[in-house]
Amino acid sequence: MLPDWSVRKIKKLGASAVKLLLYFRADLKEIASKQLDLVSKLAEQCIEEDIPLLVESVSYPTEEEKDDPEKFSKKKPELVVEAASRLTALPIDILKSEFPADIDYEKDEAKLKSYCQELSQVSRLPWVLLSAGVDFTRFRKEVEIACKAGSSGFMAGRALWQEATQITSREERLDFFKSQTVSRLKELTQVAEEWATPWYVKMGSKDGRFPDLPEGWYGRY
Repeated sequence: MLPDWSVRKIKKLGASAVKLLLYFRADLKEIASKQLDLVSKLAEQCIEEDIPLLVESVSYPTEEEKDDPEKFSKKKPELVVEAASRLTALPIDILKSEFPADIDYEKDEAKLKSYCQELSQVSRLPWVLLSAGVDFTRFRKEVEIACKAGSSGFMAGRALWQEATQITSREERLDFFKSQTVSRLKELTQVAEEWATPWYVKMGSKDGRFPDLPEGWYGRY
C-alpha cells in the first residue's frame, strides 16, 4: 500500500491523475478482497487530494489454465465483467478495462458486442479499453465493438508503436512514429468520436451539463 503521503507527493510533482494496475480475479476471493481494500484506501487518498484515480484491471490464468488458453478464454468474459462490477462500486473515477473476450477463440461479433454491453451495464462509471499489446488491426476491431457497446474510448500503448522496437535505425524508427503511429492514433480517435459514449452520459448528463453548484460550495469542499 502507498504510504499516506504518496498521493500528495505525486500531485505536487505535477501529476494530473493516479493510475493503479491491478491483476485481478474476483473468483480468487481472498486475494480479491485484499486488492479491493487496497483500491478503496487509495481512492480515499485521491479524494483527499482531489486527484482522479484510474484503475486498470487485467485478468490472468490460474496454474491449471496456463496450459489451456482456450479454457481461460471461456472464463474471460465473466472475469472481466465481474471485475468491472466490483471495482466501479468503489469511489474511483475511470475503469481501464480489457476487452471482455479473446477474439482468437470467439469469432461471433454479436457475442463480442454482447459481452461489452454487459460490461457497460455493470460498470457504474465510464470505462475505456486497454490494448494489452495486441496488434493494431485487432485492437482497432476491439475498439469499434467496445465503443458501439458503451465504452467511452480507449487508452493504448503498444498497439500503436510496438513494431518500432524492432527497428534499429533511429531515423527509420522516428519515421515510423511520425507516420504509422500518428496515423493509427488518428484512426482510433475517429472511431471513438463516432461511436463512444461520452463520459458525462455515463454520469447522468445528456449534454455535458450538470446542476449548478450551490452558493458557498467551496466552504464545504
